[in-house]
Amino acid sequence: MKLQKELRGWLLASPYLLTAVLFFLIPLGWSLSLVLFDWNLIAPVRIYVGLGNFQEALRSTRVLHAFVNTYKFMAAIVPAVVVVSLGLALIVHHLPRLKWFYAVGFFLPYLASGVAISLVVRGVLSYDSAFNAFLRATFGSAPRWLREPAWATLVISAMIVWKLSGYYALIFLAGLQNIPRELYEAAALDGAGALTQFGKITLPLLYPAFYTVLILAVGLCFGIFTEPYVLTGGGPRFATYTWQLEIYYQAFERFRAGYGATVAVLNALATFVSVLIIRRLVESWGVRKGFR
Repeated sequence: MKLQKELRGWLLASPYLLTAVLFFLIPLGWSLSLVLFDWNLIAPVRIYVGLGNFQEALRSTRVLHAFVNTYKFMAAIVPAVVVVSLGLALIVHHLPRLKWFYAVGFFLPYLASGVAISLVVRGVLSYDSAFNAFLRATFGSAPRWLREPAWATLVISAMIVWKLSGYYALIFLAGLQNIPRELYEAAALDGAGALTQFGKITLPLLYPAFYTVLILAVGLCFGIFTEPYVLTGGGPRFATYTWQLEIYYQAFERFRAGYGATVAVLNALATFVSVLIIRRLVESWGVRKGFR
């Protein structure tokens, strides 16, 4: 019976395990095998370069731009997406009826194609668009949305926040629904107002949701690709250049598979270290505040 239960468990888990092997472990192993070689994806022979790819990547200004820009995006996206998603969750949570309808509506942008959204935004922000024509007619000028580094970074960050806020709001909504109503009723009897209840009850009990959303948002900032690829190509002046753009450029435009795999490994290391540091900081803060 024990053997049958174990076999049944492995059988149920087999689709996920097979997917992980095919689309994660095998590509990961292949990528790690490429970092020591110079190969163009076509030649039958790989040229061994040792750690040359790492030395080149660590001296590359393109990689440096990708590294710095990731933290710029993180500084813009993470606080905004936490605030917006929490606000959406609070709105839906306090609706008297049709909560599911509005929750699904806020979640829909997460399912939309990033390419389609980027093309729409590019059309809206183009020089001849009705939106920019209105700004010029009203204020005398319009920002060069995708041609100025600050504006381009802001536009891409806003797109990502808009796309992800509905998804993260569901995480906060689940946390809000698990908070017992008795706590708010007791606090109200003691004279606590809405702001006091929010600060003393809602926020502390939402710590697990905050923890999850924060880690997910930080990890996402290291995988930004579609929006800058479609809108700016990494410009202007490398202001929106990301790790994924550099990997794509080296591996599939210059056909330097070994160097592209090296950049991917460095991206993975930067992601792991950054998420680990953020995780430790959030956990230590939670322990000090008594949230965990």
